[in-house]
Amino acid sequence: MSNIGKNISKYRREKGMTQDLLAERLHVTRQAVSNWETGKTQPDVETLEQLAECLEVTVEMLIYGKSESQGNNIIVEKTVKKGIDSGAAVGIALAVVLSYTKWQSIGWAIFHGLLNWVYVIYYVIKY
Repeated sequence: MSNIGKNISKYRREKGMTQDLLAERLHVTRQAVSNWETGKTQPDVETLEQLAECLEVTVEMLIYGKSESQGNNIIVEKTVKKGIDSGAAVGIALAVVLSYTKWQSIGWAIFHGLLNWVYVIYYVIKY
């Protein structure tokens, strides 16, 4: 059984679907689904996309399976995003305060605050 076949079988069972029901939704035969699951054949790209939609998973999950690192990536992304948000807020506040104390002008403080936002946006887009 191929990886894709194992994953199709796994996600189909998780959804409580039979091979017949999945075949009916995809407009293929039950034998086609059986052949995918046993690794005798593999679905084409278009069918793979339909399979993913029907099983409510991504194409990547069908091909590679759900790895343990996927959950960790979400945690890391949220942590990094919070760090960027906090850092941006502190940096902007610092730029505004330092600009105001240096030039005694609210206009310069606002200008440097906006300039800092431009840098933050550039950083977020780049990384």
